[in-house]
Amino acid sequence: MDKILFEELKKIYNGDILYKDEDVYPYAYDTSPNPQNIVKPEFVVFPTNSIQVSKTVLIAKKHNIAIIPRGAGTNHCGGCRVKQKSIVLHFSKMNKILDINKEDLIAHVQPNAIVREINAQAEKLGLFFPPDPSNLAVSTIGGAAALSSGGPRTFKYGSTKDYVINLEVVLADGSIIKTGSDVAKNVTGYNLTSLFVGSEGTLGIITALTLRLIPKPEARKVTLAYFDDLISAVSAVNAIINSGFMPATLDLLDRNTLETIEKFNPCGLLCDKEAALLIELDGFVENLNFECKKIYEILNKSNAAQIIQAKDEEENEKIWRTRRSAFAAVTKLRPNVVTEDVVVPRSKIVALTKGIQKICAEHDIIVCIMGHAGDGNIHPNFALDLLNEEEKKNFEIVKDKLFSLALSLGGSLSGEHGIGYEKKKYLNQALDPVALEYMGKIKKLFDPDNIINPDKMF
Repeated sequence: MDKILFEELKKIYNGDILYKDEDVYPYAYDTSPNPQNIVKPEFVVFPTNSIQVSKTVLIAKKHNIAIIPRGAGTNHCGGCRVKQKSIVLHFSKMNKILDINKEDLIAHVQPNAIVREINAQAEKLGLFFPPDPSNLAVSTIGGAAALSSGGPRTFKYGSTKDYVINLEVVLADGSIIKTGSDVAKNVTGYNLTSLFVGSEGTLGIITALTLRLIPKPEARKVTLAYFDDLISAVSAVNAIINSGFMPATLDLLDRNTLETIEKFNPCGLLCDKEAALLIELDGFVENLNFECKKIYEILNKSNAAQIIQAKDEEENEKIWRTRRSAFAAVTKLRPNVVTEDVVVPRSKIVALTKGIQKICAEHDIIVCIMGHAGDGNIHPNFALDLLNEEEKKNFEIVKDKLFSLALSLGGSLSGEHGIGYEKKKYLNQALDPVALEYMGKIKKLFDPDNIINPDKMF
């Protein structure tokens, strides 16, 4: 243990410092797969305000030690993995929803406030915070902003970046800035808020957020539509959108996903179908009945084999619990599950999905494919044993081919999981060289000593 560093941190945190190996080692990991060359943090500290964060950054700068911001640690790409001597800033004590202003349609929150709780508190006032990452029960808003997380509702409502209007950020020199203002429209100067949202904690440390809220939809209707082939399911998605309707969600599940969920979480899914669409409509009740009727007509014309509509809010929630159980169900197939995240134009979803299935069959890797068909964001869940060297080697080949396929179809490496440590080697394939060069210059400008979440993205 670095005793000089410990004494300096103790002046800020009193007893709120972890330093024993068995205490700090769990904070070296996140939920990303295949961790190699992990380094235990030197210390884990628990700030309660931005002043403490600022003082910690100054100490880190003085000692040339990395700072790793951390919330729930659910990142899939190694976004908070520790790779060098580091101080982990754990925000579990900055978890408050400070206030919700119904008149101004905004909420002030701390970075470790839970996404589901933000929406629950907003709904009590008739308001709505749309972003809904699949792990919204534990997902923190600071992490969601760092990745600009989305979820199924992104198609209609947009992702986290569309709802963050102001940030408090601690920079690498210890200064504390506000990036915007608490108003819905603001074109005063550069949009620094958008620069930090999605930056994966590499430019600065978010310590407070102002969120834009919208009125809560009056009601919703959830439907499961089954199809005998993938092409028909995707054609139905396009037909719905081309008819002028905007469902809140248009999620796709392939046959392997349906079978796996039903095997480990029996809930009446039809497993003899090649694909299913989970469609949620929301809005005013009188409009929903009309929209449902029209969309069912479209589904029937698109060769839907069976359409099942939830009868009430309890059944709506049951269907969504089923969908959110997919990852947990896939974990039953093999010791490890790796969730990937690629985006293609909607017209290329069939090519992407069939391509993933073909690649996995060639390399003997189990895959369950699901995703947000409305915006082309597909999540293949790979089930494998990372301790099996042959499977691990095959998976690396599969991953390389997956990203090459997505890029060849005009897509991108990530829609909501980010780049982190795991995907950074693919970045030069996905970005214009000049754009990538300027991203590096931005990182250097904000963090010249490379101490804030280093080794991520670049």
